[in-house]
Amino acid sequence: MLERFTWFKQSAYCYRGDGMTIYIDPWGIPKEDVADVVFITHAHFDHYNPDLEKVRGPKTKIVAPADVARELSGDVTAVKPGQKLHVGGVAVETVPAYNIHPQRLQMHPKSNQWVGYILSLGGHRYYHAGDTDHLPELEQVKTEVAFIPIGGTYTMDVPEAVALVRKMSPQLAVPMHYGYVVGTVEDADRFAKAAHPVKVQMLKPVEAFPPEPVDE
Repeated sequence: MLERFTWFKQSAYCYRGDGMTIYIDPWGIPKEDVADVVFITHAHFDHYNPDLEKVRGPKTKIVAPADVARELSGDVTAVKPGQKLHVGGVAVETVPAYNIHPQRLQMHPKSNQWVGYILSLGGHRYYHAGDTDHLPELEQVKTEVAFIPIGGTYTMDVPEAVALVRKMSPQLAVPMHYGYVVGTVEDADRFAKAAHPVKVQMLKPVEAFPPEPVDE
């Protein structure tokens, strides 16, 4: 179910199939491309940045929360959590993405109405969580594949991500948001082991993981 996806880094993905090219939170895009639809989860630099222009053509449709949508021109759809819509032939559901951990509350406030997306692509449902903690309402998400942040600090950490995917019970969980800003490859390995019985698959990013600092 991941053969049509490319992982660039952090939370940036491309889906190619069914005659469509779709990007989610483009960052670390190595060359110019033309997307049919781009989905932005929120305003932070590792999700909304100048790489958007590398994949934006004259007919590209963009879906984004209101604060991001206000900064963009063209075919832009502003969204908030709890919506169902069709954009560029893609059935889309938006879900909440915010922090509830006391030390993270100001990083992704609920009041910002930032989002994760459930996308129906190629006969499957894919959930891209954006940046979020383990929220009770996310336990009800129905999806076959769940792209889940695991890096901690700004999002849920490994134990929190494990608890969420066990509640959601997707066919496949894919860790993201690690290895570049916070979180390590070892965190992804821990997630894969701890998430059992949920199956975990790790993608190899296009942009190589930076070397981890060595203690001296």
